[in-house]
Amino acid sequence: MEDFKFSTLAYKRPDCEDMAAFAAKIRERIERADSYAQVKEALLAYDERQKDFFTDASILHIRHTLDTTDAFYEQENEYYESTYPTIMPQLLSVDEALMNSPYRAELENEYGKQFFAGKELQKKAFCEANIPLMQQEAKLCSEYEKLMATAQIPFDGKTLNLYGIQKYFEHEDRAVRKGAVRAYSDFFHQNEERLEAIWDELIRTRNQMGRNLGFENYIPLGYMKQGRTDYGQKEVESFREQVRTVIVPICQKLYEAQAKRLGVADFSFYDEKRIFPDGNAVPAGDDDFMVHQAAEMYHEMSPETGAFIDFMIEHELMDLKNKPGKASTGYMTDLQRYLAPYVFSCFNQTIGDMQVLTHELGHAFAGYMAMRSQPISDYYSESTDIAEIHSMSMEQFSYPYAERFFGAQADKFRFAHLQEAVTFVPFGVAVDAFQHICYANPDLTPKERTLEWKKLEQEYMPWRAYDADDFFDRGGYWYHKIHIYLYPMYYINYTLTTMGAMEFKKKEKEDHARAWADYLNLCKCGGSMSYLETLRYANVSNPFEQGSVARAVGVARDELMNSKFMNNKFM
Repeated sequence: MEDFKFSTLAYKRPDCEDMAAFAAKIRERIERADSYAQVKEALLAYDERQKDFFTDASILHIRHTLDTTDAFYEQENEYYESTYPTIMPQLLSVDEALMNSPYRAELENEYGKQFFAGKELQKKAFCEANIPLMQQEAKLCSEYEKLMATAQIPFDGKTLNLYGIQKYFEHEDRAVRKGAVRAYSDFFHQNEERLEAIWDELIRTRNQMGRNLGFENYIPLGYMKQGRTDYGQKEVESFREQVRTVIVPICQKLYEAQAKRLGVADFSFYDEKRIFPDGNAVPAGDDDFMVHQAAEMYHEMSPETGAFIDFMIEHELMDLKNKPGKASTGYMTDLQRYLAPYVFSCFNQTIGDMQVLTHELGHAFAGYMAMRSQPISDYYSESTDIAEIHSMSMEQFSYPYAERFFGAQADKFRFAHLQEAVTFVPFGVAVDAFQHICYANPDLTPKERTLEWKKLEQEYMPWRAYDADDFFDRGGYWYHKIHIYLYPMYYINYTLTTMGAMEFKKKEKEDHARAWADYLNLCKCGGSMSYLETLRYANVSNPFEQGSVARAVGVARDELMNSKFMNNKFM
């Protein structure tokens, strides 16, 4: 399969019924086995079939998100999302047979304790009563995703999607920035009624899933679905408090300095993306130029990343250009049959394009390494709280190469990117807190939920003002965050892993060889260990320990505060 290209891969519907029947046969083989060799043979046969099945599902997902208006793939996606939940009992029965096997100790000895820890978690997170609820959840998520993907926002004589309009948030003319944010806000305001209804239905659907499993609401189930085996809500609450006391004051100073640089006394949300009065750093070339420079960078970075980027380009495993109907998101997924990652995003000619080429390709590099290092597909991907360390750390490793992408504006890129990495964290924990509030208080009205978001902004982003944009000012900004709808309880991962990325930044300054060795270990281990075990293996600190946030952001804080862009002559 060395010569495959994604564009020419034949589409084959993920055959859920056939997969279920195969799982039943494998379960019987495991139950009848009279030696460890027979159990392992059955396990590996099942693993190969899973790779094929989930590769078919990934091809479907990618092609559906490439054009959410394509009726064929929309119907195929509806089939998969409604049918897959119905075969989960058969798939989980294989796990049950493995867990009950008299050869369980041998399996754990060969594949490690995480092999069964993950299966125990999946077992606890599923019951047949939740199948129709999972189907309903998928329909609601698809509706939200399509609503975002097909947004048509008239502005500047053009019709723009959600990615296209955001380029104007950095415009030199303050009135244009304000107008762009108002147009963006208007889209969500105009769709507020349906967005409220979708979110309300998702809360009730997911909370019922939690109750069906014996929980008070969805929150414990959400943690399970994120693969969290060694920390819970108390640790996350403690982390959020560290962010509030340590990082929020840093962000206030950064935005005060930015207001002085821009020469505005009434710093507003529509000023936040305009970092410099004479313009933000912009890519020095078009989309193809950026990909070419990324290829050169990854070849210089290491032999491993050089081989990886060649693989990605040769097999057409990236779709990065913004197009009408394309899902308004960015992601990395995998094609396990080909041991291949796939990267999806929408370039918009801002520094965000560089983040795509490092963040999403950081995910992809980790997948590429794990698929070549781990013995089974269970370990090809890691828990979500580890995954974002790969991506955010790769962003930091790219800093020495910024001149390739931004020329003389490279220092501007580095400052703006680092500032955004720090100032994002309070927003990220606010998103997490908001989800906890909504699921724990399902009887809140839609307007009361939005007011809760406003309160969180005042707590975690006290600098934020929307300058008479009534919808955002009363708390409507959260509607744009796709993760709240599609990926419940995920968003805290970005903030936890920012601490890991900042730690890699510190290591990189002190000893590049050691930092890169730890990073490669992190990528290669995939999902073979729990969250805290993986951190220890890669020599990364536990972010829940008191004082860890201050230690992690220390280098970034000092670098930002001592930057030439914080001096008065640049203000």
